[in-house]
This record gives sequence, structure tokens and C-alpha cells, in this order.
Amino acid sequence: MGTTYAVKLYAADGALDSGALQSQVDELLENINDQMSTWRPDSELSRFNESQGPDWFPVSSETARVVEAAAAVSELSGGAFDVTVGPIVNLWGFGPERSDAGPPSDQTIGATLKRVGYRKIEVRVSPSALRKHDPGVYVDLSAIAKGFAVDAIARLLDERQIPSYLVEIGGELRARGSKPDGSPWKVAIERPLPGERSIQAVMALHDNAIATSGDYRNYVEKGGKRYSHTINPRTGRPITHGLASVSIIASSAMRADALATAIMVMGPEEGYRLALREGLAAQLIIRTEGRFQAQATPQFERNVLR
Repeated sequence: MGTTYAVKLYAADGALDSGALQSQVDELLENINDQMSTWRPDSELSRFNESQGPDWFPVSSETARVVEAAAAVSELSGGAFDVTVGPIVNLWGFGPERSDAGPPSDQTIGATLKRVGYRKIEVRVSPSALRKHDPGVYVDLSAIAKGFAVDAIARLLDERQIPSYLVEIGGELRARGSKPDGSPWKVAIERPLPGERSIQAVMALHDNAIATSGDYRNYVEKGGKRYSHTINPRTGRPITHGLASVSIIASSAMRADALATAIMVMGPEEGYRLALREGLAAQLIIRTEGRFQAQATPQFERNVLR
């Protein structure tokens, strides 16, 4: 997935073969990459993207489950989250084929947007398959697959009856239990400053997950202007509002991952309204006049330690 992972855990002495467990985790992640990576030309998702026909394309139950979850967040967010945005992401130079070309023209953006739309694909859970309503559709699960992978590792640890753990992939985290001294797992949310590391808040995780989406690490410079890697699938352009990062706490990392991206696209006003309406545990960090302002829902505030 182009990033790192870490698993921290507590288990009784002699109850765990850590080397064998790491091999199982590595195998699990390799399998998810083989299913859902757009960076691997032979993954099942890449093969679906290359397909042109309207027939059902068989995929693993895991890929179907992720696409189904993505569709639910797309509906919830009015299309702000859309896994078919890949052609626009690639157009702006953020996909597998990086480009140093200048910003695309309005005409090119308009033509490419015709291939985008989450309702252009259909998912079937049993037997698991995907289907296109437009041969030009390209699905990119990078805004939800990391969260799914975190949840998958958590399920593996639950099956091994590990009572206390913290799983992290590229900044998306999920925790179970507490430390032996009874204290919770603590994670920090970064202040969204490019080129430096500082803490905005420290959170306690209790049998839940947290994901953060931001525009301060991944961007490109084109013609002397900085463009965020977060693309609004409704406009075909990088976001330009003042929302710098979004953190979501949820029962699953997959849902937190997708919702953080959706609200990041929506912006501070529309995104915060969604969070309140749906009772989400959300924190939005907004860039205003050279400083940052944090706006959190009551559900999020309950998890803040400092």
C-alpha cells in the first residue's frame, strides 16, 4: 500500500509466537494488495479496471465487501466519497503513473469526469462480483482499503485471542483492550503542519478505531502552485477550502477511513453538518488566517485526553 504497518500487543508469557504471527500478518496484507491494489497490474481490481464488458466480473468476497461499504459512504456523503474518482486522481498526477505536467485543462477535466460516478458500478456480495455500467470506469480503493486492512489484522489478532493490541497502517489505527496497568491505548493527532511533527491532541482508544485525512503531507507543485492530493469527485479538482485535516473515531477502521476522506472533500461547513447529523465522533482542523482551529463533535470530545 506504499506505506508501513505496526502491530503492538500484550500477551501472556509463552502464549505467542511473534515470528509466526508476523508472517501471518504479512501474508494477509499481501493478499489484500493482490486483491485491491491499483499499483499492481495483475491485482483483481486492476483486472476489473482493464475489463471493458458489462458482465459481472468475479472478485473476492473481501473486495466486494469493501466496494459495498464504499457505496454506502458515497450515498451518505452525496458523492463526496467516490471510489471511481481514479481517472481524475491520475489526471492530476497522484496515481500510479506520477506526472510533472501542468494542471489539466477544463476541457480535459470535463471529459474525464464523464467516467466518474459511483453509480456507474454495481456490486454483488454472493457470488461476489463487480459490474460496470460504463466501460471507462476505474475503481480506486486507496481511501478505504487501508482501513479494511487494519480491521483484517484486528480480526486475526482476535482469532488468536490477543486481549490487548494496537494496529496501525499508514496512520489508520484500531485498538483492543487496555494495557496491563489498565491504562488505555493513547494515540496522537498531528497538527497539520507541512514539514514538521507536532501534536494537536492525544486520544484514548477503547475497542475502536481512528482515521485521519489531511492535505498537508501529500501534494504536488504545478506552475508554482500547490495542489492537494484530495480530489473532489463532484468537481474534478483538488480541494481548496480551509479544512486541513479530519479525524474520525468509529467501530471499524474501514468506516473511519472512508468517512474522514468524505468529510475532507466536503469541507468545514458541509462536513461538520454531516458529522452532527450522523452522530459521528469527528474532529475537523480548520486553517484560518494563519492559525488552526479545532472543531469537534461531542462524541469525539469524550475520547480526548489532552
